[in-house]
Amino acid sequence: MNPNDGFRELDREECLRLLSRVPIGRVVHTRHALPAVQPINFSLDADSAVVMRTSADSELAAAIDGEVIAFEADEVDAAAHSGWSVVVTGRAAMVTDPVEHGRLTRTGPRSWVASPEEVFIRVEPELVTGRQLAGGRSVYGLGLSSS
Repeated sequence: MNPNDGFRELDREECLRLLSRVPIGRVVHTRHALPAVQPINFSLDADSAVVMRTSADSELAAAIDGEVIAFEADEVDAAAHSGWSVVVTGRAAMVTDPVEHGRLTRTGPRSWVASPEEVFIRVEPELVTGRQLAGGRSVYGLGLSSS
């Protein structure tokens, strides 16, 4: 990292702390051999796993179960030209244990769109990386334009 580019690398603990502050992230996976990105609400479980809740028959659930995916969330203040971005990479797996499913029903993320049968998908955080942009610098490195 260039120390003059305005970015600061975040350690794992700081990344997880920041993730716990936001309700929406993006799942990055492969769909028909092409990159796909889908926004979804989530929460962090006690063991720092990313937990998502979706319809059991959703295309997302079928596409990512058992696959290595990336999960990204961020927070940006366009006026202050500051923000952060965190990426969690790991294997996604549907929660099949009935006791665990019951616990997540009570403590996990809530669906924004109810469906008759919902599943929880857990992403174990094998790799956690993040960057923070200090105020007053360009936001181009976060994938945003200044317009």
